[in-house]
Amino acid sequence: MSDAGAADAPGPVPPGAPIALVDVNNFYVSCERVFDPSLEGRAVVVLSNNDGCVVARSAEAKALGITTGTPWFQVAPSADRWGLVARSSNYELYGDLSARVMEVIGRFGAWQEVYSIDESFLGLAPGEFRRAEARVVEVAATIREAVARHVGVPVCVGVAPTKTLAKFANHIAKRNAGMRGVCSLGSMPDAEVRRIQSRVPVTGLWGVGARTGARLNALGIESIADLRAADPLAIRKRFSVVLQRTVLELNGVPCIPQADERADKQQIVFSRSFSAPVTRAEEMDQVMAVYAQRGAARLAAQGQRASVLTVTAGTSRFSGGAASFPSASVPLPEPTNDPIRLTKAAVAAMRGRLEPGAAYLRAGVMFSGLSRDVAGGGQELLDVFATGDGDRNVGDLLGNVRAKFGEAAIGLGQGGLAAPASWSMKREFSSPKYTTEWAELPVVRA
Repeated sequence: MSDAGAADAPGPVPPGAPIALVDVNNFYVSCERVFDPSLEGRAVVVLSNNDGCVVARSAEAKALGITTGTPWFQVAPSADRWGLVARSSNYELYGDLSARVMEVIGRFGAWQEVYSIDESFLGLAPGEFRRAEARVVEVAATIREAVARHVGVPVCVGVAPTKTLAKFANHIAKRNAGMRGVCSLGSMPDAEVRRIQSRVPVTGLWGVGARTGARLNALGIESIADLRAADPLAIRKRFSVVLQRTVLELNGVPCIPQADERADKQQIVFSRSFSAPVTRAEEMDQVMAVYAQRGAARLAAQGQRASVLTVTAGTSRFSGGAASFPSASVPLPEPTNDPIRLTKAAVAAMRGRLEPGAAYLRAGVMFSGLSRDVAGGGQELLDVFATGDGDRNVGDLLGNVRAKFGEAAIGLGQGGLAAPASWSMKREFSSPKYTTEWAELPVVRA
């Protein structure tokens, strides 16, 4: 999960080396504000697929009492009165800005581990700790300024000797405006760190959920400070080695290694709900074609091939109409990530399985039996596209065109729809794809 720009160091984190946790503040909202400065200082929410519920909130929206998961229809009547702005999820924009953020962050580290779309662990050079704590704070501040300058989103940086403490330091940075987005635990008196830890519930710690928290509370361990003082061996015996590592990390012992980048996923799933019901076989052919090609692109990007393809569809259990949940698994003749073969297989697998008159509200395509693309060349070669200059790889060609001109620029058969189909995901409040679609690039006028 490392990104370009970082020199990846395998194995455990070197003891004594400072670790930074860089986290984008209110990531989805911050991405929306990059190209729409009018949203600064305003209450903004980002909605889930089909504009169903709130998945991200600005600080101003949080102050209004809006919680994550709140259905949009409950908030919409008060939006104008509150001055609340809604945006549909713009995953293309968020993914592109995330990649840019990670690239900038990676410039400052000896190693980098991208933890999520908006978070990254970064190993600072061990020498930085040996020079002076002020130098560590300076580097952290430089990272924050570089991301703001090159990408335009705000981040907070927490620095500590372990990943767990770095997450905790980031927690402090976010909640103390006077720190200006940077907290290095080494610059704080240990007594002050312990005081803060005694006030934060144990469930406020990375990796400690509500269920584990309740069990810890039953043992009298209520705060992070209480867990830090616990016996690591006793914690391992009662809970797990994972929680034991957390205790050790709270005491400055790094024992959570970098994620194994060679770990293969068991399956790849492309599944979505529709904004409008699909009732005709021709429409479902479109769905299968689009989803199969999106999944094929993911396979190719991860250097994998699938040996089994599974298609599913379903009606709503609460619609009151005909209930139907067709599915089919198709063993492929040989492992592949060829979009042509996978599209044909997905469309054929679903045909004849739909219930007449049923209104389908979701569908999915799953790829399993994954294996590495040992050939390293992506899609299979198709003789029909051979030329005098050598065989043309259609899958690579499609990928190159999409990378240059956008996802909607080209497709195979019904997967190459020029305009969104009626069943496409509802995105009523979507902002433009400022960085991934030529037609939606922002225009600057002097």
